[in-house]
Amino acid sequence: MGMAGLSSAESRAIMGNEGYGGAMKKVLVIAATLVAILSAPQSALANSLVSTSPSAGQSLESAPSAVTITTEVPVMADGNEVIVTDPSGIRVDDGSLTIAENSVVVGLKNLIRSGIYTVSYSLLAENDIPLTGSFTFNFAEPQIVASVAPTPTEVATPSGNDAGTTMFVLGLLFAALIVTIVLAQYARKIFRER
Repeated sequence: MGMAGLSSAESRAIMGNEGYGGAMKKVLVIAATLVAILSAPQSALANSLVSTSPSAGQSLESAPSAVTITTEVPVMADGNEVIVTDPSGIRVDDGSLTIAENSVVVGLKNLIRSGIYTVSYSLLAENDIPLTGSFTFNFAEPQIVASVAPTPTEVATPSGNDAGTTMFVLGLLFAALIVTIVLAQYARKIFRER
C-alpha cells in the first residue's frame, strides 16, 4: 500500500493524472504564445525605410530643394526630426517638415558647397519604436548658384500583396494548431502508459 492507504495502481493513476495536467498546461501555454506571436498585426512590426530622395549615395549636379523620406508605416504628425548637414557639419535644412502619411519632406536652403551631405532622421509611427538612421548624398557645386523654389513632388505609394502574407501566417497558425494537438495526444498516451 502506497500513498495514505491507496494501492500502488491507484497511486500511479493519481500521479499520472497530476503529471498529465502539468504537461497539458505547458502545451497550452506554448500554444497560446504561438497564437499571440502569429496573430500580431503587421503594424506591430518595426517601421522601415522604403525610399529616399535624393537616394542614399546619389551624386547630384543640381541642388535639391527638399529631402523626402518614405517609410513602410504612416508617420505621426508630431515628434519627428530630419536634419541635413553640409560637408562641414553646418545645418542646411530649413527646419520645415511636411508629413503626408508615409512620406516626410524637409525643405533645404540653397546648397553652395560641394561634398557629402548627411541626412539624419528620427521618425515616429504609432505604436512603434522610433525609426532612426542617416544616409548621405554627394553634391557637386554649381557654377552659378540659382535659387529654386521648392515644388511638391508626388510620391508613389508602394503597393504590396498582403494576401500572400496573410495566407502564410494562417498556414503557420494552422500548423501550430496541428502540432499542439499532436503533442497533447502524445502526452496523453505517455501518461496513460505510466
